[in-house]
Amino acid sequence: MLSREEIQQTAESIAVQYSTIELSIAIRDVMVRERNVSLTIVGVKEGELSALEGALRQSLSEAGAETVHFRFRAGEPTASSQSASNASNVGSGTAKSSSAASAASAGQGPVRGHGAGMEAHPLLHAGSGVHFIAVASGKGGVGKSTVTVNLAVALARKGKRVGIIDADIYGFSVPDMMGIEDKPEVINERVIPIEKFGVRVMSMGFFVEDNAPIVWRGPMLGKMLRNFFAEIEWGELDYLLLDLPPGTGDVALDVHQLIPQSKEIIVTTPHATAAFVAARAGAMAIKTEHEIIGIVENMSYFASKSGEIEYVFGRGGGARLAESLHSELLAQIPLGAPDNLATEPDFAPSVYKAETETGQIYLQIADRVIAKCEG
Repeated sequence: MLSREEIQQTAESIAVQYSTIELSIAIRDVMVRERNVSLTIVGVKEGELSALEGALRQSLSEAGAETVHFRFRAGEPTASSQSASNASNVGSGTAKSSSAASAASAGQGPVRGHGAGMEAHPLLHAGSGVHFIAVASGKGGVGKSTVTVNLAVALARKGKRVGIIDADIYGFSVPDMMGIEDKPEVINERVIPIEKFGVRVMSMGFFVEDNAPIVWRGPMLGKMLRNFFAEIEWGELDYLLLDLPPGTGDVALDVHQLIPQSKEIIVTTPHATAAFVAARAGAMAIKTEHEIIGIVENMSYFASKSGEIEYVFGRGGGARLAESLHSELLAQIPLGAPDNLATEPDFAPSVYKAETETGQIYLQIADRVIAKCEG
Protein backbone atom coordinates (compact mmCIF):
# COMPACT_ATOMS: atom_id res chain seq x y z
CA MET A 1 0.00 0.00 0.00
CA LEU A 2 1.26 3.45 -0.89
CA SER A 3 2.42 5.63 1.98
CA ARG A 4 2.55 9.40 2.23
CA GLU A 5 6.28 9.25 2.98
CA GLU A 6 6.97 7.17 -0.14
CA ILE A 7 5.07 9.62 -2.36
CA GLN A 8 6.82 12.60 -0.73
CA GLN A 9 10.29 11.12 -1.31
CA THR A 10 9.52 10.07 -4.88
CA ALA A 11 8.17 13.50 -5.79
CA GLU A 12 11.08 15.34 -4.13
CA SER A 13 13.63 13.21 -6.00
CA ILE A 14 12.14 14.46 -9.28
CA ALA A 15 11.43 18.06 -8.24
CA VAL A 16 15.00 18.67 -7.09
CA GLN A 17 16.23 18.24 -10.67
CA TYR A 18 14.26 21.35 -11.65
CA SER A 19 15.27 23.38 -8.60
CA THR A 20 17.89 26.08 -8.68
CA ILE A 21 19.97 27.63 -5.94
CA GLU A 22 17.75 30.73 -6.14
CA LEU A 23 14.43 28.86 -6.04
CA SER A 24 13.88 25.43 -4.58
CA ILE A 25 10.80 23.52 -5.71
CA ALA A 26 8.91 22.16 -2.71
CA ILE A 27 6.40 19.33 -2.37
CA ARG A 28 3.53 20.13 -0.02
CA ASP A 29 0.14 18.78 1.16
CA VAL A 30 0.67 15.20 0.05
CA MET A 31 -2.48 13.10 0.43
CA VAL A 32 -2.87 9.39 -0.38
CA ARG A 33 -6.16 7.51 -0.45
CA GLU A 34 -5.69 3.96 -1.58
CA ARG A 35 -3.90 4.56 -4.91
CA ASN A 36 -5.20 8.08 -5.48
CA VAL A 37 -2.61 10.79 -4.85
CA SER A 38 -2.83 14.59 -4.62
CA LEU A 39 -0.04 17.04 -3.85
CA THR A 40 0.96 20.69 -4.16
CA ILE A 41 4.02 21.81 -6.12
CA VAL A 42 5.46 25.13 -4.94
CA GLY A 43 7.99 27.16 -6.91
CA VAL A 44 7.98 25.57 -10.37
CA LYS A 45 8.85 27.89 -13.24
CA GLU A 46 6.14 28.33 -15.89
CA GLY A 47 8.36 27.11 -18.70
CA GLU A 48 9.15 23.86 -16.88
CA LEU A 49 5.66 23.09 -15.57
CA SER A 50 4.72 20.67 -18.34
CA ALA A 51 7.99 18.73 -18.23
CA LEU A 52 7.94 18.49 -14.44
CA GLU A 53 4.31 17.36 -14.37
CA GLY A 54 5.04 14.64 -16.94
CA ALA A 55 8.08 13.41 -15.04
CA LEU A 56 6.16 13.36 -11.75
CA ARG A 57 3.22 11.46 -13.26
CA GLN A 58 5.53 8.84 -14.71
CA SER A 59 7.52 8.42 -11.49
CA LEU A 60 4.46 8.28 -9.24
CA SER A 61 2.76 5.84 -11.60
CA GLU A 62 5.80 3.58 -11.39
CA ALA A 63 5.56 3.85 -7.60
CA GLY A 64 1.98 2.50 -7.78
CA ALA A 65 -0.28 5.56 -8.01
CA GLU A 66 -3.35 5.12 -10.23
CA THR A 67 -4.50 8.76 -10.31
CA VAL A 68 -2.51 11.91 -9.48
CA HIS A 69 -3.88 15.41 -8.93
CA PHE A 70 -1.46 18.36 -8.89
CA ARG A 71 -1.87 21.85 -7.49
CA PHE A 72 0.76 24.37 -8.64
CA ARG A 73 1.67 27.48 -6.66
CA ALA A 74 4.24 30.18 -7.30
CA GLY A 75 7.17 30.26 -4.89
CA GLU A 76 9.49 32.92 -3.56
CA PRO A 77 13.20 32.52 -2.83
CA THR A 78 13.88 31.78 0.81
CA ALA A 79 16.16 34.03 2.86
CA SER A 80 18.86 31.38 2.80
CA SER A 81 18.53 30.99 -0.95
CA GLN A 82 18.93 34.72 -1.40
CA SER A 83 22.02 34.79 0.80
CA ALA A 84 23.46 31.89 -1.17
CA SER A 85 22.49 33.11 -4.63
CA ASN A 86 26.10 34.02 -5.36
CA ALA A 87 26.73 30.30 -5.75
CA SER A 88 25.45 30.72 -9.31
CA ASN A 89 26.31 34.42 -9.74
CA VAL A 90 29.86 35.19 -8.63
CA GLY A 91 31.80 38.27 -9.68
CA SER A 92 30.93 39.44 -13.17
CA GLY A 93 29.80 36.12 -14.58
CA THR A 94 27.18 33.50 -13.93
CA ALA A 95 27.65 29.75 -13.69
CA LYS A 96 24.26 28.11 -14.07
CA SER A 97 23.38 24.49 -13.47
CA SER A 98 22.41 22.76 -16.68
CA SER A 99 21.55 19.27 -15.48
CA ALA A 100 17.81 19.49 -16.25
CA ALA A 101 18.32 21.43 -19.47
CA SER A 102 20.91 19.04 -20.86
CA ALA A 103 18.74 16.04 -20.06
CA ALA A 104 15.73 17.65 -21.73
CA SER A 105 17.74 18.55 -24.83
CA ALA A 106 18.84 14.95 -25.10
CA GLY A 107 15.21 13.84 -25.03
CA GLN A 108 15.71 11.78 -21.90
CA GLY A 109 13.58 13.74 -19.44
CA PRO A 110 14.90 14.82 -16.05
CA VAL A 111 17.80 12.90 -14.58
CA ARG A 112 17.17 10.77 -11.55
CA GLY A 113 19.40 11.15 -8.55
CA HIS A 114 22.26 13.56 -8.05
CA GLY A 115 24.81 11.22 -9.57
CA ALA A 116 22.92 10.55 -12.79
CA GLY A 117 24.50 12.01 -15.88
CA MET A 118 27.78 12.83 -14.14
CA GLU A 119 29.65 9.68 -15.13
CA ALA A 120 31.41 11.42 -18.03
CA HIS A 121 32.58 14.39 -15.96
CA PRO A 122 36.37 14.81 -16.38
CA LEU A 123 36.97 14.26 -12.68
CA LEU A 124 34.34 11.62 -12.00
CA HIS A 125 34.75 9.13 -14.82
CA ALA A 126 36.58 5.93 -13.97
CA GLY A 127 39.74 6.76 -15.93
CA SER A 128 40.30 10.26 -14.52
CA GLY A 129 43.14 9.14 -12.25
CA VAL A 130 41.82 11.31 -9.41
CA HIS A 131 41.86 9.77 -5.94
CA PHE A 132 38.78 10.79 -3.95
CA ILE A 133 38.99 10.71 -0.17
CA ALA A 134 35.93 11.50 1.94
CA VAL A 135 36.79 12.49 5.51
CA ALA A 136 33.96 11.48 7.82
CA SER A 137 33.06 11.35 11.49
CA GLY A 138 30.18 10.09 13.56
CA LYS A 139 29.69 13.36 15.41
CA GLY A 140 30.79 16.98 15.29
CA GLY A 141 33.60 18.49 17.31
CA VAL A 142 36.21 15.78 16.78
CA GLY A 143 38.39 17.79 14.37
CA LYS A 144 37.28 16.28 11.07
CA SER A 145 37.70 19.55 9.16
CA THR A 146 41.08 20.16 10.77
CA VAL A 147 42.24 16.74 9.60
CA THR A 148 40.86 17.39 6.09
CA VAL A 149 42.63 20.73 5.74
CA ASN A 150 45.99 19.60 7.11
CA LEU A 151 46.00 16.33 5.18
CA ALA A 152 45.28 18.25 1.96
CA VAL A 153 48.13 20.68 2.69
CA ALA A 154 50.46 17.77 3.54
CA LEU A 155 49.64 16.05 0.24
CA ALA A 156 50.37 19.31 -1.59
CA ARG A 157 53.70 19.54 0.25
CA LYS A 158 54.43 16.07 -1.12
CA GLY A 159 54.04 17.48 -4.63
CA LYS A 160 50.48 16.32 -5.28
CA ARG A 161 47.80 18.38 -7.03
CA VAL A 162 45.08 18.62 -4.40
CA GLY A 163 41.56 20.00 -4.05
CA ILE A 164 39.08 20.24 -1.19
CA ILE A 165 35.30 20.27 -1.40
CA ASP A 166 33.84 21.62 1.82
CA ALA A 167 30.79 19.35 1.63
CA ASP A 168 29.60 20.29 5.11
CA ILE A 169 27.04 22.65 3.58
CA TYR A 170 25.44 23.66 6.89
CA GLY A 171 28.68 23.82 8.89
CA PHE A 172 31.19 25.07 6.30
CA SER A 173 34.49 26.05 7.92
CA VAL A 174 37.34 25.28 5.51
CA PRO A 175 37.83 28.84 4.14
CA ASP A 176 38.13 30.28 7.64
CA MET A 177 40.43 27.49 8.80
CA MET A 178 42.77 28.13 5.87
CA GLY A 179 42.65 31.89 6.23
CA ILE A 180 40.98 32.41 2.85
CA GLU A 181 39.27 35.78 2.47
CA ASP A 182 39.00 36.02 -1.32
CA LYS A 183 35.94 35.05 -3.34
CA PRO A 184 36.04 32.83 -6.44
CA GLU A 185 36.05 34.36 -9.89
CA VAL A 186 33.95 33.22 -12.83
CA ILE A 187 35.68 32.82 -16.17
CA ASN A 188 33.70 31.64 -19.20
CA GLU A 189 30.81 30.69 -16.91
CA ARG A 190 33.08 28.41 -14.85
CA VAL A 191 33.83 29.07 -11.18
CA ILE A 192 37.56 29.06 -10.37
CA PRO A 193 38.46 27.55 -6.97
CA ILE A 194 40.51 29.58 -4.52
CA GLU A 195 44.02 28.19 -4.11
CA LYS A 196 46.11 28.43 -0.96
CA PHE A 197 49.07 26.35 0.24
CA GLY A 198 48.86 24.60 -3.14
CA VAL A 199 45.31 23.36 -2.41
CA ARG A 200 42.29 24.35 -4.53
CA VAL A 201 39.26 24.98 -2.32
CA MET A 202 35.53 25.18 -2.96
CA SER A 203 33.03 25.82 -0.18
CA MET A 204 29.51 27.06 0.39
CA GLY A 205 31.19 29.64 2.62
CA PHE A 206 32.28 31.53 -0.48
CA PHE A 207 28.70 32.23 -1.49
CA VAL A 208 26.97 33.46 1.66
CA GLU A 209 27.20 36.91 3.21
CA ASP A 210 27.95 37.68 6.85
CA ASN A 211 28.12 34.02 7.92
CA ALA A 212 24.42 33.57 7.09
CA PRO A 213 22.87 30.18 7.94
CA ILE A 214 21.88 27.74 5.21
CA VAL A 215 18.29 26.59 5.72
CA TRP A 216 17.79 23.89 3.13
CA ARG A 217 16.14 20.50 3.04
CA GLY A 218 18.03 17.41 1.97
CA PRO A 219 17.47 17.52 -1.81
CA MET A 220 19.11 20.94 -2.13
CA LEU A 221 22.23 19.65 -0.38
CA GLY A 222 22.71 17.08 -3.12
CA LYS A 223 22.02 19.71 -5.75
CA MET A 224 24.79 21.90 -4.34
CA LEU A 225 27.20 18.97 -4.12
CA ARG A 226 26.49 18.17 -7.76
CA ASN A 227 27.18 21.80 -8.69
CA PHE A 228 30.56 21.62 -6.96
CA PHE A 229 31.54 19.29 -9.80
CA ALA A 230 29.39 20.48 -12.69
CA GLU A 231 30.17 24.20 -12.42
CA ILE A 232 33.70 24.33 -10.99
CA GLU A 233 36.88 24.49 -13.08
CA TRP A 234 39.07 22.17 -11.02
CA GLY A 235 41.81 21.61 -13.58
CA GLU A 236 44.02 18.55 -13.18
CA LEU A 237 44.06 16.93 -9.75
CA ASP A 238 45.72 13.95 -8.11
CA TYR A 239 43.59 14.03 -4.93
CA LEU A 240 40.23 15.55 -4.11
CA LEU A 241 39.27 15.52 -0.43
CA LEU A 242 35.66 15.93 0.67
CA ASP A 243 35.00 17.27 4.15
CA LEU A 244 31.69 15.52 4.91
CA PRO A 245 29.17 16.74 7.48
CA PRO A 246 29.18 14.61 10.64
CA GLY A 247 26.86 11.64 10.79
CA THR A 248 25.25 9.48 8.13
CA GLY A 249 22.80 11.77 6.36
CA ASP A 250 21.95 13.03 2.88
CA VAL A 251 25.35 14.32 1.81
CA ALA A 252 27.14 11.08 2.68
CA LEU A 253 24.60 9.19 0.55
CA ASP A 254 25.02 11.65 -2.31
CA VAL A 255 28.80 11.24 -2.19
CA HIS A 256 28.33 7.52 -2.69
CA GLN A 257 26.04 8.15 -5.66
CA LEU A 258 28.34 10.71 -7.26
CA ILE A 259 31.66 9.06 -6.40
CA PRO A 260 31.26 5.30 -5.89
CA GLN A 261 35.05 4.90 -6.17
CA SER A 262 35.72 7.24 -3.22
CA LYS A 263 37.76 6.05 -0.26
CA GLU A 264 37.16 7.22 3.31
CA ILE A 265 39.09 8.27 6.39
CA ILE A 266 37.19 8.19 9.69
CA VAL A 267 38.11 10.74 12.38
CA THR A 268 37.47 10.16 16.08
CA THR A 269 38.84 11.12 19.47
CA PRO A 270 40.18 8.54 21.94
CA HIS A 271 37.01 8.80 24.04
CA ALA A 272 35.02 5.55 24.03
CA THR A 273 31.72 7.24 23.18
CA ALA A 274 33.21 9.23 20.30
CA ALA A 275 34.68 6.04 18.85
CA PHE A 276 31.37 4.25 19.32
CA VAL A 277 29.53 6.96 17.37
CA ALA A 278 32.27 7.08 14.71
CA ALA A 279 31.69 3.37 14.08
CA ARG A 280 28.35 4.31 12.51
CA ALA A 281 30.08 6.45 9.90
CA GLY A 282 32.43 3.53 9.25
CA ALA A 283 29.51 1.12 8.94
CA MET A 284 27.89 3.45 6.39
CA ALA A 285 31.11 3.56 4.37
CA ILE A 286 31.13 -0.24 4.30
CA LYS A 287 27.46 -0.42 3.31
CA THR A 288 28.04 2.01 0.44
CA GLU A 289 31.12 0.04 -0.63
CA HIS A 290 33.61 2.80 0.11
CA GLU A 291 36.99 1.50 1.17
CA ILE A 292 38.08 2.76 4.60
CA ILE A 293 41.79 3.50 4.24
CA GLY A 294 42.32 4.36 7.87
CA ILE A 295 41.35 5.93 11.18
CA VAL A 296 42.76 9.19 12.51
CA GLU A 297 42.56 9.63 16.28
CA ASN A 298 42.52 13.36 16.97
CA MET A 299 43.11 15.02 20.37
CA SER A 300 44.85 11.84 21.48
CA TYR A 301 46.87 13.46 24.26
CA PHE A 302 48.14 16.78 25.53
CA ALA A 303 51.89 17.36 25.73
CA SER A 304 52.79 20.13 28.17
CA LYS A 305 55.87 22.29 27.70
CA SER A 306 57.61 20.22 30.37
CA GLY A 307 57.09 17.13 28.26
CA GLU A 308 54.43 15.57 30.48
CA ILE A 309 51.73 13.63 28.61
CA GLU A 310 48.10 13.87 29.69
CA TYR A 311 45.33 11.77 28.16
CA VAL A 312 42.56 14.34 28.44
CA PHE A 313 39.89 12.34 26.59
CA GLY A 314 40.94 8.86 27.61
CA ARG A 315 42.83 6.29 25.61
CA GLY A 316 42.32 3.59 23.01
CA GLY A 317 39.24 4.76 21.11
CA GLY A 318 40.99 5.02 17.76
CA ALA A 319 42.63 1.62 18.03
CA ARG A 320 39.35 -0.04 19.00
CA LEU A 321 37.58 1.66 16.11
CA ALA A 322 40.26 0.55 13.65
CA GLU A 323 39.96 -3.01 14.93
CA SER A 324 36.16 -3.03 14.68
CA LEU A 325 36.27 -1.69 11.11
CA HIS A 326 39.18 -3.97 10.09
CA SER A 327 41.20 -0.92 9.18
CA GLU A 328 44.42 0.82 10.21
CA LEU A 329 45.07 3.51 12.80
CA LEU A 330 46.88 6.04 10.62
CA ALA A 331 47.93 8.45 13.35
CA GLN A 332 47.32 9.80 16.85
CA ILE A 333 47.33 13.59 16.74
CA PRO A 334 47.95 15.56 19.95
CA LEU A 335 45.54 18.12 21.35
CA GLY A 336 46.59 21.62 20.43
CA ALA A 337 46.42 24.43 17.92
CA PRO A 338 48.93 25.84 15.40
CA ASP A 339 51.18 28.56 16.81
CA ASN A 340 50.43 30.91 13.93
CA LEU A 341 50.45 34.70 14.03
CA ALA A 342 47.89 36.91 12.30
CA THR A 343 50.73 39.10 11.03
CA GLU A 344 52.22 36.26 8.96
CA PRO A 345 51.77 36.60 5.16
CA ASP A 346 50.00 33.24 4.79
CA PHE A 347 48.19 33.25 8.12
CA ALA A 348 45.81 30.33 8.57
CA PRO A 349 44.25 29.61 11.98
CA SER A 350 44.22 25.82 11.57
CA VAL A 351 47.12 24.87 9.26
CA TYR A 352 50.22 23.44 10.94
CA LYS A 353 53.62 24.38 9.60
CA ALA A 354 55.54 21.49 8.05
CA GLU A 355 58.41 21.66 10.56
CA THR A 356 56.21 21.39 13.68
CA GLU A 357 55.59 18.09 15.46
CA THR A 358 51.97 17.93 14.35
CA GLY A 359 52.90 19.07 10.84
CA GLN A 360 55.28 16.12 10.63
CA ILE A 361 52.50 13.75 11.74
CA TYR A 362 50.31 14.98 8.89
CA LEU A 363 53.16 14.45 6.42
CA GLN A 364 53.39 10.86 7.68
CA ILE A 365 49.64 10.44 7.17
CA ALA A 366 50.06 11.79 3.64
CA ASP A 367 52.75 9.17 2.98
CA ARG A 368 50.41 6.39 4.17
CA VAL A 369 47.56 7.74 2.04
CA ILE A 370 49.75 7.94 -1.06
CA ALA A 371 51.00 4.41 -0.47
CA LYS A 372 47.45 3.08 -0.11
CA CYS A 373 46.06 4.98 -3.10
CA GLU A 374 48.99 4.69 -5.51
CA GLY A 375 50.97 1.73 -4.24
